[in-house]
Parts: sequence; structure tokens; C-alpha cells
Amino acid sequence: MAKKAKQIAIYGKGGIGKSTTTSNISAALSEMGYKVMQFGCDPKSDSTNTLRNGKYIPTVLDTLRERSTVKAQDVIYEGFNGIYCVEAGGPAPGVGCAGRGIITAVELFKQQKTFEELDLDYVIYDVLGDVVCGGFAVPIREGIAEHVFTVSSADFMSVYASNNLFKGIHKYSNSAGALLGGVIANSINAPYAKEIIDDFVKQTHTQVVEYVPRSVTVTQSELQGKTTIEAAPASAQAEVYRSLAKKIASHTESKVPSPLETNELREWAAKWGDYLLALETGTIRTENAVNI
Repeated sequence: MAKKAKQIAIYGKGGIGKSTTTSNISAALSEMGYKVMQFGCDPKSDSTNTLRNGKYIPTVLDTLRERSTVKAQDVIYEGFNGIYCVEAGGPAPGVGCAGRGIITAVELFKQQKTFEELDLDYVIYDVLGDVVCGGFAVPIREGIAEHVFTVSSADFMSVYASNNLFKGIHKYSNSAGALLGGVIANSINAPYAKEIIDDFVKQTHTQVVEYVPRSVTVTQSELQGKTTIEAAPASAQAEVYRSLAKKIASHTESKVPSPLETNELREWAAKWGDYLLALETGTIRTENAVNI
């Protein structure tokens, strides 16, 4: 009997480094000897590029538009170190739901028992987290993913997207939905950025899984069409990703977060804005400054 794959969803605002982080996690897990599938769930269909030397692969939706019958194996491509790469895809621009590719691809793989046949250890869903609509919420809503992680920097819109994700997890938690493993803090170089993320997870009763610094090594690697794990395996940045992968591999208990209401989030952000202004100028402009 095939083992049950550990299914993980990684969400994040577009452009925050979600796919970069996910691909390096997949690469690090494969280095550890695990059989991994990365399941790209962004309509841009570029999640797995750095696992395949910068090359795009045909998506599930594109393939279904070309053929009446599709086998899961037709849309699975091999990437770095034997990682299975899949891109769900999206509709033609301006037509249909952007999350439709996830729904269709997941149903196809479930019907054909693909994960069991491949005897996978990990399936990692790379999901756009700007809007948790019906399609993008599938890994959470239907309990497909066991654990959800969000990639967030200290920028407000990134934190805002993570807080919206928390609302979705909270909503579906009573109906066997996936729970939150924690926050992957990305592009954390300045001390204040770490302080902001630390305060956000404290306010929402969650945790930081790993602090990932911004690094030129990542840029250099991606310009080669590769992950940092592949292109710069001896780098400090690669070690950060390996540490993150080990923490995700050992993670067993996820929880229901406590998202902030919109007005609470705005008030929280305003306090941090005042604090940063005080750092810059030595002047506190309102009575709401963070007391640190």
C-alpha cells in the first residue's frame, strides 16, 4: 500500500517571493531524499521554472483545451533532482475564473490517484494569495493540504494578504479545512522588518517558521533559471532554505490563526508607521506610536 503524501500549501502575495521560496523548499526536500511534486497554482504558470532551467511547461488547462481526454502523466514533467512539476494554468486572459485551473487539476489527479501511484512523500501547492477566491481556496477549503504556510515580508500589502488568508483558514477550520503552519518571513534584512513580522504573528496567534533574508544569490540563481539550492548549493542562502525545508518536514501541528479585522489591521499598521517615522526623524507624529 502506497504511503500517504504530506500535502502542503504555500500562499503569498504576488511578487513576494512565494514561488522562489517554494521551489527552493522542493529542491531542498529532494536533496534530503524525498519524492516531491510541486504543483503550481498561479495562472502565470511560472512556479516550476527554476526547477527546469527556466523552461515553461504545458499547463493542465492548456492540455485539456487541446485534447478531450488527458492522463495525469501527460501534464507531469521532471525537474531538478527528479522533482515532479505540474502547472495548473488558468483561463484565457479576461475569460473565466483564475482559480479554475486548480479546481480542474486537483480533480484530475484525485480521480486518477496520481499521488498514490507516484508514491510521493510531499505535494507542495504554490498558490497565489492576493485573493482567496473559490479556486485559490481549494487547497484550504477541501482539506487537500494538511498544512498551510504563508510567505510574507514586512510590507503592509504582504501582511494584508496574509491576514486575508488567515480569515479563509479561520472560516473553513470548522469544516475540516487546512490549518496554518506559520509564516515564512521573506526579505528580512533590517531589524525593524523582523520586529514587524514578530509583532504580526503575536497579534494573530501564529508563528514565524523561518526568517529568509533578501540575497543577490537568489537573483543570480534565477537569472540562470535555477533555484539557489541548485545554482549555489554552498551559499549561506541555500542553507537558509535547507533549514526551512527541515522545519517543514518535521512540522506536525498546525493551528487556527486569529486574523485581525480590517480596522484593527489598519490601526496596527499606523502604529508601526509612526514608529518607523520616529526611527527616521526622531519625531513621533501621533499618540498611536508603537511602544517598544
